[in-house]
Amino acid sequence: MQIDKKMVWVVVLLALVTVAISTGLVEGLTHLDHAKAICLGIFFLAAVLWVTEWLPSYQTSLIILFLQISWLVPAINPKAGAAARQEYLSAFFCDITLLFMGGFVLAAALQKYGLDNRIAARLLKKTGTKPSRVLLGIMIVSALLSMWMSNTATAAMMLAIILPILRKIPEKNSFAKGLILSIPFACNLGGLGTPIGTPPNAIAMSYLVEKGLAISFSGWMMAAVPLMVLFIISTWLLLLKMYPPGSLEISLPTTQEGSLAPSHWFVMGVFALTILGWCTTGYHGLSLGTVSLLPVFLIFGPGLLNTQDFKQLPWDVLFMMGGGICLGVGLKESGLAGEAVKMIPAELDFFWVLLAFALLAGVMTTFMSNTATANLLIPIAISLPGNISFMTMTIAMVCSTAMALPISTPPNAIAFGSGLLTARDMIRPGLIITVFSLLAILAVGELYWPLLGL
Repeated sequence: MQIDKKMVWVVVLLALVTVAISTGLVEGLTHLDHAKAICLGIFFLAAVLWVTEWLPSYQTSLIILFLQISWLVPAINPKAGAAARQEYLSAFFCDITLLFMGGFVLAAALQKYGLDNRIAARLLKKTGTKPSRVLLGIMIVSALLSMWMSNTATAAMMLAIILPILRKIPEKNSFAKGLILSIPFACNLGGLGTPIGTPPNAIAMSYLVEKGLAISFSGWMMAAVPLMVLFIISTWLLLLKMYPPGSLEISLPTTQEGSLAPSHWFVMGVFALTILGWCTTGYHGLSLGTVSLLPVFLIFGPGLLNTQDFKQLPWDVLFMMGGGICLGVGLKESGLAGEAVKMIPAELDFFWVLLAFALLAGVMTTFMSNTATANLLIPIAISLPGNISFMTMTIAMVCSTAMALPISTPPNAIAFGSGLLTARDMIRPGLIITVFSLLAILAVGELYWPLLGL
């Protein structure tokens, strides 16, 4: 049997963390009590595993759960019973994970019945032959679809749609690169628009609910969609500037579409009903997670999706979100989050703290998963004094707008994998978008979000 080198590193890391805490080394160096030292060790372990990806994200999340229940909970309270462990377990099946599960089911149904392709083709038909309009049309469709379904799946689908266009563009014309880049950039930015658009949004909402600062589905959209529109337009202009089409005339491929079957209409009806339910929670009183169960039984019940489709849902994403929320519970219950807050000088203005966290989020998510970044930073940020909503939403949104490298996001990796781009092609516009987005989020958060009560 061949030994996996990554697994060896995981075992070594676990052993080092265990020895460092069990011998009192961490407590001696940090002057933390035993429970906080354990929590710090678990946090460090999670950070290393999420950054290095030595283990799949869901395995890291389950390790976090096991260590917190078996090691941290008894350290906080030796007499703790099942009730104390329940808060850690419930992180994996809370309202926010249900919200994302509902979104995944809707996306799976749209893809299975080809409705995503139909929607994209219909919208792109109106772009005409002018390159700038085609580019904008592709970006708008990519962003709109990414608001409701996986940005990875959207990027793969949209790249397949534009391949016939790319073949017609002369090799010397750089506009082809602009077209390819527009898809991952628009998919990344489109995820800002809704709570289900990208995991960091849902993670932020989860912690705001915990703090009694719940934001509604429609409230998130009111705060985020204007930013999304601003970013799409500015990215469109940037790509046109960097990759000008010249006198090029292009046309979109024509597709033959059959008539819609009853199953198509039913899926679209469930989609519309679910969105309506999400946007009206203030009227009917049901939580976002409860509404998200609606598409699950309405689509699986009649057999529109089957057991195989259920197995193929991205459960690893749900488990990673659960692991992050579980980690946040440990930071709060052990008091480690409070210790982190004490390290920030009291006289330091809130804006500079906010800027520091935003920059840290931007740098981290450039090199690692945006979900992992949100999982690590938001539990600490939520304990800081000042405008918690502003801080939390800023971190979540910055996590989705850092896109300077091919490894920064899955859509970036898909576009880079086409073989038609170099890393330099992506770094130049990606870095500009990242910096501009960070500054714009801070400005809009300061000037516009207070008008929404955030």
